[in-house]
Amino acid sequence: MASILITNALTVNEGRSIHQDLLVRNGRIEAIGGNLAGRDAGMVIDADGRALFPGMIDDQVHFREPGLTHKGDIRSESRAAVAGGITSYMEMPNTSPPTTTIALLEEKHRLARDTSFANYSFYLGGANDNIEAVKTLDPKQACGVKVFMGASTGNMLVDDPVALEQIFTHSPTIVATHCEDSPTIDENTRRFQAIHGDDIPIALHPAIRSEAACYRSTALAVELARRCNTRLHVLHLSTAKELALLSSMPLEAKRITAEVCVHHLLFSGTDYRDKGNLIKCNPAIKTEADRRELLAALQAGTIDVVGTDHAPHTLAEKQRSYMQAPSGLPLVQHALVSLLEHVHDRALSLEQVAEKTAHNPARLFGVKERGYLREGYWADLVLVDLQRPSVVDDQPVHYHCGWTPFAGRTFRSSVAATLVSGHLAFIDGKIDPSPAGRRLEFDR
Repeated sequence: MASILITNALTVNEGRSIHQDLLVRNGRIEAIGGNLAGRDAGMVIDADGRALFPGMIDDQVHFREPGLTHKGDIRSESRAAVAGGITSYMEMPNTSPPTTTIALLEEKHRLARDTSFANYSFYLGGANDNIEAVKTLDPKQACGVKVFMGASTGNMLVDDPVALEQIFTHSPTIVATHCEDSPTIDENTRRFQAIHGDDIPIALHPAIRSEAACYRSTALAVELARRCNTRLHVLHLSTAKELALLSSMPLEAKRITAEVCVHHLLFSGTDYRDKGNLIKCNPAIKTEADRRELLAALQAGTIDVVGTDHAPHTLAEKQRSYMQAPSGLPLVQHALVSLLEHVHDRALSLEQVAEKTAHNPARLFGVKERGYLREGYWADLVLVDLQRPSVVDDQPVHYHCGWTPFAGRTFRSSVAATLVSGHLAFIDGKIDPSPAGRRLEFDR
């Protein structure tokens, strides 16, 4: 593996931004310092003052393999991820078949071994009937156990109260939840169908997948976690009201943590007019007030990590009527530059971006030797040019589905290079053709 010396970088790490150099050898960070220009290296990258972050660890993606590969697969979506500065991902179990057994979990790891451009781990899916699989899971074998506490894409709803409590009681690792109350959603759907039939306007999506649906389910998850002493991670918060259920204590003191996704920080309800089903997702993008409160909670520490919930569908599927169009957006290619918009707007700092996208996911999930710029750690790095805009329409779309909800947008930053486990996976707009992702390891 080639050694790489990155000089003149603004390293963003552990609450500080410092101009220094970084040397990568044998896949790991060998040295970080003020003047390493004399060190021997097979390749030198002059960062020229650009920002060097630890690579983003995305705690929630849907890469659609196996069974749904007409939408995307591990190869295509992980290529897009490294082009966007994501060096590690944790993938969801609602594939076909659902990942609800240890054997199917390991099969996914085998699929990724030779095809993933980014480092990888997979969730075991909780179900109404697989408590024995949950009990026997080795905590180092998966990033977590995913529980759908509301129906979404796929059919993995855990709606048996006994099964739900068993999972929360016996999971040997983090329980990550999708929280929406299905009875509330069903009632809202029937009410709007009585008015509009199946031609429900997309602008009513947040009224169907409503604030009440989110809050009731998140409140139940929090209550269960407290009663069962579960390590709970609530995914993709979308409402300000849910924030009252959470704490702004330091991460190390929390048993209940939360994620917000890049699209809930960037879009709001007014965007349905132009974007339509392209931004239909579960939970729904809600009001501008919700968006602002989520961003403030991220800054304050009430929300701990930023993910994507990357979920590709074909454009033809998205162009169906509201009731027939699936929920989900392809996001990984532009996730980091979209988050950096809040830095340009002075709502977040560079150091907070590193914390929420790399440090905290690594700490929260116990990811071994990743998520920081530290000597001896794996060299998962992203070099970002904060002065060079990304014109989305001028770039190739790397997703298998071939479209992006950011069409027509210009972001004020761009990803210049991405290293995955010391391998130069992306530089100057080009993706290296050799997948170099490794299975994530966990200190648990």
